[in-house]
Amino acid sequence: MSTFRRVLLAEFLGTTLLLVGVVGSGIMAARLSPTDVGLQLFQNAAATAGVLVAVISIFGTISADFNPAVTVGAWLLGHREGRDVPAMVAVQLVGAVAGTVLANLMFDLEAVTWSTTQRTGGHLWLAEVVATVGLLLVVFSLVRTGRLAHVPYVVGAYIGGAYYFTSSTSFANPAVTVGRMFSDTFAGIDPTCAPMFVVMQVVGVGVAVGLLRALFPARD
Repeated sequence: MSTFRRVLLAEFLGTTLLLVGVVGSGIMAARLSPTDVGLQLFQNAAATAGVLVAVISIFGTISADFNPAVTVGAWLLGHREGRDVPAMVAVQLVGAVAGTVLANLMFDLEAVTWSTTQRTGGHLWLAEVVATVGLLLVVFSLVRTGRLAHVPYVVGAYIGGAYYFTSSTSFANPAVTVGRMFSDTFAGIDPTCAPMFVVMQVVGVGVAVGLLRALFPARD
């Protein structure tokens, strides 16, 4: 198998497992703690953080973006070839949908149940900018200073924390946003709300890239 095909397979599998973790833990949390939304959020955040540590550790030596925002940011910062970006984003999106469908089926739900959870408003859109900027700062500050071994743990810690300090619960990932449309469960997002989340995540990429170029300039 060629190197780039390995990259695409890693991105597909990693994104699939990430969405299984995000959506599946949300379903389980709602069933275990049906009257306590705060506890549901804690369980969902903790499981997601743990899954991130695991999947980045598994696939990190091949490719572990699992997020179009990270992939595009990597290209803009000179860490990815532009010709690789469309295929990587495509497999991330397919993986996100596959992971959500798999989570639905594991919990004896219909394969696709369109979410009806409304997530809209300026405060949530601002939160997605903040969440995405923070995620890219975490990832690429480590990458650009040669601390790759820390990436799984710091990313997991950041996302686990960002569930709580952002009003949107830190999607910070266009693939995750798209995937979560396909499950009318705790982690879902109504398809009509998803486009603005993605737009704000793109804005976050632009802000983060500017900050990273200023803070951590590329070495000659």
